Amino acid sequence: MKIEVLENPQQGLIDFFDKKIDDFNWANWEIDERLPLAVQIKNDLGNVVAGGTARSFGGWLLLDTLWVSDELRDQKVGSKILKEIEASGKKRGCKHCLLDTLNFQAMPFYEKHGYVTQWVQQGYPKTGCKYFMVKEL
Repeated sequence: MKIEVLENPQQGLIDFFDKKIDDFNWANWEIDERLPLAVQIKNDLGNVVAGGTARSFGGWLLLDTLWVSDELRDQKVGSKILKEIEASGKKRGCKHCLLDTLNFQAMPFYEKHGYVTQWVQQGYPKTGCKYFMVKEL
């Protein structure tokens, strides 16, 4: 047996380990699917100018991303996107939504929409922090 430390591993090796963990998890979890979800807003030229992605997973909606272009900020576009994602999660049977946000991102925005910080990862990645937030849907 040979142990190697790879400073710059190939993406294929990373994908291999991710797949092995996924296979193990799917064989042992009480659920058998994780369904992707996305909301997008396009401008008149057909370019995506705002949107978000999430996954429904058992009774949970996992909010991965929510992005609004600079020209649409402060127009309640993010609130509309979040509302659509949450409503879609509820239709799928989700009872809770989980997300994470960094200290310079959108914690006050999510608090305004009923999310509560469950845990703070301090010193992330060095001097900042990451907030893990939950909301009952």
